[in-house]
Amino acid sequence: MKKIFFAAVFTLLGVLAGAAHAQLVVRDGVLTGAGGRTVYTFDKDQPGKSNCGSGCLAVWPAFMAKPEAVAKGEFGLIDAGGGNRQWTVNGKPLYYYTGDTQPGDRKGDGVGGVWHVVKP
Repeated sequence: MKKIFFAAVFTLLGVLAGAAHAQLVVRDGVLTGAGGRTVYTFDKDQPGKSNCGSGCLAVWPAFMAKPEAVAKGEFGLIDAGGGNRQWTVNGKPLYYYTGDTQPGDRKGDGVGGVWHVVKP
């Protein structure tokens, strides 16, 4: 079981590095972004479309892609307006949570029953 899990993690990391967004890594079993911040998905989003408006984004900032980022595998990009792009995993847009104040925090997991950490 551990070999399968680690193989999946290494596969995921290989996909991430190949997609020019090494800013995403698996930490303690969840996907994290810059500085070890946990990333989340929102159940009310549609595949390839964020339904998190301006008030929502104030609490759940979009996980934005670097300009040179390239989508690959289950990791995609959607238009976030203003020439910016937001990362997705399996079509679900990714977000940070402002309530997470320390690297590795997961305070947003389960909020409102609609926010979830991303597990590989």
